[in-house]
Amino acid sequence: MTEEEKLYVLSIAGFDPSGGAGILADIKTFEANKVYGLGVCTAITFQNDNEFEGLSWVGEEDLKKQLNILLKKFHVDWVKIGLVENMNVLKNIVSYLKKNNPQIRIVWDPILKASAGFQFHQEIKREDLIELCKNIYLITPNFKEIKKLIPEKSEEEGAGLLSGYCNVLLKGGHREDNKATDILFENKIKFTFESEKINMDKHGTGCVLSSAILTNLAKGYDLVEACREGKEYVSDFIKSDNSLLGFHYV
Repeated sequence: MTEEEKLYVLSIAGFDPSGGAGILADIKTFEANKVYGLGVCTAITFQNDNEFEGLSWVGEEDLKKQLNILLKKFHVDWVKIGLVENMNVLKNIVSYLKKNNPQIRIVWDPILKASAGFQFHQEIKREDLIELCKNIYLITPNFKEIKKLIPEKSEEEGAGLLSGYCNVLLKGGHREDNKATDILFENKIKFTFESEKINMDKHGTGCVLSSAILTNLAKGYDLVEACREGKEYVSDFIKSDNSLLGFHYV
């Protein structure tokens, strides 16, 4: 593949030393799906696959310096955003990306809580959330995350509300039944992606799914097909190993 033929996508996320989540998981997913992954680090986390002891945030100016040097050289049309310090920083990053490339499209995986219990984004104002979603292409909350974002409504109702401002993929891995049914809200139309729940815990599945969807979108898939293929990829990832850390097979 020549330099001109390469597709570049960008992850803006935290650094997980175990490689199961965050930037490292995103980059593995990007390249397993045959696009070139760039990364901007938002935080250094102190964790392994089942313990989270804390983190150190990267300052906003340093985030912009990382973005500057990358976007000066590489043309990026698709960006995945994961762990970010707060809504204000997130809105500023999105605004910065849009000014650099008005056509850029962003997938936001709203990480509000580490799997070990550490909480992020203690307060999310509704007006900030709506303003943000107007500049997002796709948001990928799970059931717990959508309830945190829209606490007064049911999970599907909350996703439906946000779909008035951007596309929403409501992930079904936290359902109480034996199904892992995801629901995509696109242009006021609902699409469902059904699968049996895999009883095998994995660290970083949300990061992997949103990154797999992003790569498919970058390669020209429509949103429905990108989500369907992304769900298949994450299912293979979950089944790839019996431990909490999965493999990305090329």
